[in-house]
Amino acid sequence: MMPDSAILTLLRQAWLYGMGRRGEFVGALLAHLQLVGVALGVSVLVCLPLGVWTSRSRWASATVMNAITGLRVLPSLAVLFLLIPYLGLSTASATLALTLLAMPPILINTDAAYRTIDAAVLEAAGAMGMTRGQILVRVETPLALPVILAGIRTAAVEIISSATLAAFVGSGGLGIYITRGFALFDYAILLVGAIPVAALTLVAELLFGGLARAASPPA
Repeated sequence: MMPDSAILTLLRQAWLYGMGRRGEFVGALLAHLQLVGVALGVSVLVCLPLGVWTSRSRWASATVMNAITGLRVLPSLAVLFLLIPYLGLSTASATLALTLLAMPPILINTDAAYRTIDAAVLEAAGAMGMTRGQILVRVETPLALPVILAGIRTAAVEIISSATLAAFVGSGGLGIYITRGFALFDYAILLVGAIPVAALTLVAELLFGGLARAASPPA
């Protein structure tokens, strides 16, 4: 175990390295956030309607759910390398790999959220004269939102950490410091990438956790 003085020295060296290359660091941070934002946004746009569909259709639940949730068993690095022959060493490869990684938790939670809504609530809404569209928007979605946000939180945490793999295909991001640190056997450089990734993960956890609690209906 490292003594405290050695840890402080490493942190100081990491700080000096990052500040000495401030332009590169800001560019890497923005590239990392862009990868995460695009992958998470696309996953949400695809999986929300899919989750509503699978919660209502046995066929969709048996096919779509199994196909997408099966992606969870694939390591993100393996998915990335499988895409390289088709998309090359590009940002598109990294973005698509992260999108596929983010889809299962969002789809699973969305499906579960709509599937477990109390049937008595839906019957009461129908008895009040609401259409199916109104019930979906005004009754089901508000009730399902906390569980959906929990799935988005899980996906965000996973892809923030996995976005470091984009450095392997030349897509930038904070992973460039992790790969550089390993290549040079320099832990200080590695920490320049690892610490911001850990901080972003914590921020995502707190943000989406807070949104899920705020969206929860009062007891």
